[in-house]
Amino acid sequence: MKSKLFFLSVALCGVCMEAAVAQESLLKFSGKVIDEAGKGVSGVVVNDGVHFTRTDSKGVWTLTSDTAVSKFVSISTPAAYQLPEREGLADGFYVPVGKLAKEGGKHDFTLKKRGSQSDKFYYIAVSDPQVRNASDMKRWRQEAVPDIKETVDSLKQTREVVGMTLGDLVFDNMTLYDEYKASVKQTGAVFFQCIGNHDFDLRYQDLHNMAAGTPVYGEMKYNSYFGPTDYSFNIGKAHIVTMKNLNYVGNKKYIECMTGAQIAWLKKDLSYVPKGSLVILNMHAAAWNKVEAGGNIRNAAELKEALKDYNVHVFCGHTHFCQNNEVADNLYEHNIGAACGAWWAGWVNQCGAPNGYMVVDVDGDSLKWHYKGTRRDFSYQFRLYGKGEFLSQSSFVVANVWDWDSACSVVWYQDGKPMGDMEQFTDSDEERALQIKDRAKAPKTGHLFRAMPTDGAKEIRVEFTNRFGEKYAQIIRL
Repeated sequence: MKSKLFFLSVALCGVCMEAAVAQESLLKFSGKVIDEAGKGVSGVVVNDGVHFTRTDSKGVWTLTSDTAVSKFVSISTPAAYQLPEREGLADGFYVPVGKLAKEGGKHDFTLKKRGSQSDKFYYIAVSDPQVRNASDMKRWRQEAVPDIKETVDSLKQTREVVGMTLGDLVFDNMTLYDEYKASVKQTGAVFFQCIGNHDFDLRYQDLHNMAAGTPVYGEMKYNSYFGPTDYSFNIGKAHIVTMKNLNYVGNKKYIECMTGAQIAWLKKDLSYVPKGSLVILNMHAAAWNKVEAGGNIRNAAELKEALKDYNVHVFCGHTHFCQNNEVADNLYEHNIGAACGAWWAGWVNQCGAPNGYMVVDVDGDSLKWHYKGTRRDFSYQFRLYGKGEFLSQSSFVVANVWDWDSACSVVWYQDGKPMGDMEQFTDSDEERALQIKDRAKAPKTGHLFRAMPTDGAKEIRVEFTNRFGEKYAQIIRL
């Protein structure tokens, strides 16, 4: 009996200690959102990753946060104000709760009002730089970054450019964060980041899997460089949200999904956005891929439900191939090719799309987009294989059209005569298959098209028309 009483006493003490820790971790934070003249900015949405509030008429905000759960307080920058940045990297829209606690729980965010406000801007989505070592970093800095900067230089002549890297900034090598960060400074765009599965410290699980109040967790290093993993901002008529969608359980093991708490966070964030608005959601893993669908997040249905009242475009990476998914009338997912292609092994992704990134033209609540191959012109929108070049389709001319969706057409002409639509099929891209020792293991893609020329044909012309009515053509001589 004494031993039972002893263990009960210890257990009760443990409960009391946990309660004390929980109580001490609840802190009241407050401050203002002000403009450069020191005037309060009203109506700005502020959150700590769990709780939300809005600034009052004087720009004042107040939150009571559990610092064991909440690691940042951030604002959702209003469209009437410039996106806070430092040397071209998004910054100044968040403050770590650790810093808040040390400074007496007070923090003011400063915003600069736009001289004029436009509903038009360009959005550049870059997935998976995924640099593992000095060799990968050299290719990223000498190939991808100069290409992105050249594109931004051209685009910013007419409107603002916003950049977003969609995760896997590095390849489990946290020591490269400094060089990665330096590489995306001063591109001419304001660049934001999203966390990928290779951006966690593999020694730990992510925060929600670790013990409450833990001083170390998987995304801690990423946080120290780039801030919160879940945040939002506004530009033009668009509300832009970035979220972690990986349940990281340590040592490179993870599950593609969002937590229930994150879905709740998203719903709260969107509650401040008028229904029907354009929402751009950035995340690392895809949700609705149909071909090579193994990496889709588990709770895609819950995410779709949370987004049902908005006009949504989702941008994601992770798979190293291109796939456009028309999920619903209001929901379109762009799973874009990686900047590193197939992990810097060559010049193509798993699906045969070139190493590259997506350039999006946002006009009000409508979008036009083009995949931009690194060191390629925008006109390079498909790859054409001649008869016999695609080994599994040796009798056919094959077109790999990476940005295809159901509103596009791919037609062919034989010796100047229109022959109609090419036949769509699913297979492995030939160039990627040649890079793999066992070509049977090359991943499949659904954006392949074929046509069988007749004997004696001399020339095949293939014409791709995208959903915006733009035509791209290539000719191959037999």
